[in-house]
Amino acid sequence: MGIAYRRVLLKLSGEALMGDLNYGIDPAVVQAIAQEVSAVTASGVQMAIVVGGGNIFRGVKGAAAGMDRATADYIGMIATVMNAMTLQDSLEQAGVPTRVQTAIAMQEVAEPYIRRRAIRHLEKGRVVIFGAGSGNPFFTTDTTAALRAAEISADVLFKATKVDGVYDSDPKLNPTAKRYQTLTYSHVLTQDLKVMDGTAIALCKDNNIPIMVFDLSVRGNIHRAVMGEPIGTVVGGFCEVS
Repeated sequence: MGIAYRRVLLKLSGEALMGDLNYGIDPAVVQAIAQEVSAVTASGVQMAIVVGGGNIFRGVKGAAAGMDRATADYIGMIATVMNAMTLQDSLEQAGVPTRVQTAIAMQEVAEPYIRRRAIRHLEKGRVVIFGAGSGNPFFTTDTTAALRAAEISADVLFKATKVDGVYDSDPKLNPTAKRYQTLTYSHVLTQDLKVMDGTAIALCKDNNIPIMVFDLSVRGNIHRAVMGEPIGTVVGGFCEVS
């Protein structure tokens, strides 16, 4: 089986970097991700990454605790840059050339986000990590992932999570929950399935970018996803749901 996708956008939640910790970053998890990304990019796949910041600070929770929502979101964006720099360090230790680009200017530690420069880095075989979300409050890093995927003309958006796909109900609460193999964008939106937020789904739909949801904790799944193996759930413009 050949490579199914040549340019991919990998969305990592901040929580995915915690491993079994309650807070922060598990170095072993980050190193494992770096090794997988290294193996995938060595095969010629161009990869960009959007990373969240929920393992350090989540804007919505900050707002719920009484903080101004915009201020809380900006703090969350800074947390994503911390994760991006940590991931960059592990990738470069694994021998992968990497650039961090941020939507908020932090010129001492990262490049500003410039679309053409990001694409050029990808063409040169560098992994580009997008930090600081979209640079705007009230938008999630899921929406940022969809936006960046469209901007760099990614073939697919990988949503790497702690579950092995999208279910019709919570599999932790319902042992008979059904896992979907394929879903349409419209079904995700109308059924309010928690794949990504509605803005992200709509962006992917408008730009015809498929979304593959899979379990990041299973070693080798990033490579399997790139190869187009039937892991997890694929959201796209299908005629039917299965």
